[in-house]
Amino acid sequence: MVELSALHWVYFSIVAIVIITMGFRKDTLLPCIIGVFVVGLMYSGSVVKAVQTVFNSLITAGNEFWGIILVISLVIAMSSALRDIGADELMILPIKKLMINPTIAFFGLGFVMLFFSWFIWPSPAVALVGAIMLPAALKAGLPPVWAAVAMNIFGHGMALSSDYFIQGAPAIAAKAAGIEDTFALSKATFPLWLVMSIVTVSISYYMMRKELKTSEIKLETETKSKEIEKPGLGVYAVAILTPLAFVIDVFVMYKYQLRGGDATALVGGTAVLIMCFVAVVQHNPVNCLEKITDYVKEGFVFGIRIFAPVIVIGAFFFLGSEEMAKTILGEDATGLLSDLGLFLANNITLSKFPVALIQMITGAITGLDGSGFSGLPLVGSLAHTFASAIEINKEVLTGMGQLTTIWVGGGTIIPWAIIPVAAICNVNPLDLAKRNLIPVAIGFLATFVTALFLL
Repeated sequence: MVELSALHWVYFSIVAIVIITMGFRKDTLLPCIIGVFVVGLMYSGSVVKAVQTVFNSLITAGNEFWGIILVISLVIAMSSALRDIGADELMILPIKKLMINPTIAFFGLGFVMLFFSWFIWPSPAVALVGAIMLPAALKAGLPPVWAAVAMNIFGHGMALSSDYFIQGAPAIAAKAAGIEDTFALSKATFPLWLVMSIVTVSISYYMMRKELKTSEIKLETETKSKEIEKPGLGVYAVAILTPLAFVIDVFVMYKYQLRGGDATALVGGTAVLIMCFVAVVQHNPVNCLEKITDYVKEGFVFGIRIFAPVIVIGAFFFLGSEEMAKTILGEDATGLLSDLGLFLANNITLSKFPVALIQMITGAITGLDGSGFSGLPLVGSLAHTFASAIEINKEVLTGMGQLTTIWVGGGTIIPWAIIPVAAICNVNPLDLAKRNLIPVAIGFLATFVTALFLL
């Protein structure tokens, strides 16, 4: 039986303050910093340790984000090099002929993102798709923020929440729920996933069309490049070799089963080598030394500028995850958000409707830490507990928790979970989260109603 202490209530109150602050579109760094300090003070009883907790939480959050920061920075550095010689224009010519309007660009970006995310997960897919297809989509008239919506919903929403090929999410959830056959869980989850995906994408597309018709959207992107009248052979070589290198990356990922961080490392390393090759092509081997430094600086300035506030926000919400809380506060710490989910499960009368509602709310709450997978053991365990107490379809209940946790924390509506997509599209994460919120919320409602018939 989980008992909520004063520490829990203080943490939940600060979470509410942060969410309200975001609702007014104000920066949330100060509430998050104060929240970390207060939690550290209440947990340790020492002002000195509370001050140390603020720093340690930032270190922990920074370590979690570092891989993403690095690969985004390196891809931006590579893009700068490609833009300088006009290779980016040549690269997108074939795709540009296909992406003739915002609708094709929206769904083209989305389905390509879905495909790659299924096989290599969304983070490396963001870098791949962003580097090759994004410039063409923007030139087709798709606003950057809606390009980010397409990549985010199809990748971090549809692909990650189903995880049909890598089977990471279903395996974790199934193990916690006591389901021996992971395929059985994926099969039971499919109708919920289909409803969630169709409803969310449809609402997003409708909102995009409405915005395009009612607003004069001026596309101000960083894809504008200077005119290159007569590209040399070296520029053509770069324009051909760059997408070819990423295609080879995809083949290597598939052949050697590279996933997650390993796949991201391959993409990041490829970006660095391409950047160096471009610098040598553009300048002689001596002058390129300074140019490479400039590209790297530009990439990292961009990456740190985008991620700096997210590290602070993530530091606070990581306290809700038990694993991160132990790293920041100490071995005796518990996941404050996880505890809330267990408390709700233990204190509400059980029947299909409240059980489904608890499962969905718990998935959303555990997703607030920005990690789509951290809540999977909890929702799986809850499904197992509920199934032993009342007659209910455990696979469907587990699947609903899986979808909710990952759509929130994987994520599509938590600003600190959507930074990679926002960064590669150069849009404000809050603007992206704002456009995702209504479609995802309606999708959750449709999924909940569907689950009631299947449970």
